[in-house]
Amino acid sequence: MSVRSRLYRDGELIAENFPATEVAGRLNDTERSFAWLDLCGPTAQQIALLTEEFGMHPLAVEDAVQQAQRAKLDRYDSHLFLNTYMAELHPDGSLNTAEVAAFINQRVLITVRYDERFDISQLLIRWDENIEMAKYGVSFLIYGLVDALVDGHFEAVQQLDQSLVELQNTMFRPHPESYAQLQERTFLARRNLVRLRQVALPMREVVNSMMRPTMHLVSAPMLPYFQDVYDHVLRVVEWTESLRDLNNAMLETNLMLQNNTMNQIVKQVTSWAAIIAVPTAITGFFGQNVAFPWEHTLTEFIVSTIVTIGIAVGLFIEFKRRQWI
Repeated sequence: MSVRSRLYRDGELIAENFPATEVAGRLNDTERSFAWLDLCGPTAQQIALLTEEFGMHPLAVEDAVQQAQRAKLDRYDSHLFLNTYMAELHPDGSLNTAEVAAFINQRVLITVRYDERFDISQLLIRWDENIEMAKYGVSFLIYGLVDALVDGHFEAVQQLDQSLVELQNTMFRPHPESYAQLQERTFLARRNLVRLRQVALPMREVVNSMMRPTMHLVSAPMLPYFQDVYDHVLRVVEWTESLRDLNNAMLETNLMLQNNTMNQIVKQVTSWAAIIAVPTAITGFFGQNVAFPWEHTLTEFIVSTIVTIGIAVGLFIEFKRRQWI
């Protein structure tokens, strides 16, 4: 469990990492200030603080505690409740997601997390790099949070695109890995794409709702920045859809390659079986299938040998020409 906090006043950072119980008191000092509070693995007392000190709706608090909610933006009388997910592609090829809930009003942004995989330090760096926008209040904090999450989605879909390109190249190499391994990697990519779509697609409506004037959340100077985030969300969703189509095509191609390989094997086995059948047929015709060759006349032996070798070589050349062997 950890608590991070920041207090801004007149567009400047004036305090940070103070206790959660002091946030409400510091905000009451002046209306020109706004704050951010991050609760990672909050205790029952800290959860109670959300309703007692900040007046957050019990249903919103329940959604933050229960987790496994869909990405959404709910509106209550005194605040907004945002639920979203970070996404990160692990080196082993699996897609990691972590839920991030946020309570938003005109003076404070409170984030609630139960998973430490969301790198909060990167969010702080974003805020520090764009400190000149702090004069726009809480919308500045929300923009940094949403932009960080969407950028994570964008990076994940880029990495999935690269992995699918590498997988395509592997499928057509002269000595590819086994078809079972290719099939497993393709299905893993499909699962990642489905999961990424589940967390990225609702963000389209979330960001669009934030920009509505009725929400009274995004000021006019901040609107272009949120529009840029919205464009990134659309790109992620469209990119994910195209990669799903590509993944389906790769699954079909992999099955087709397996069928082609099987046909090639059947051709090779059939060709060699035909060649091997020639000596059996010739020796059977000359009655050499049981008796030793030298118990027959020399002429019989020479003729049967020449016919056997000739037909076998002829079949081999013909099958080779047809690329069956």
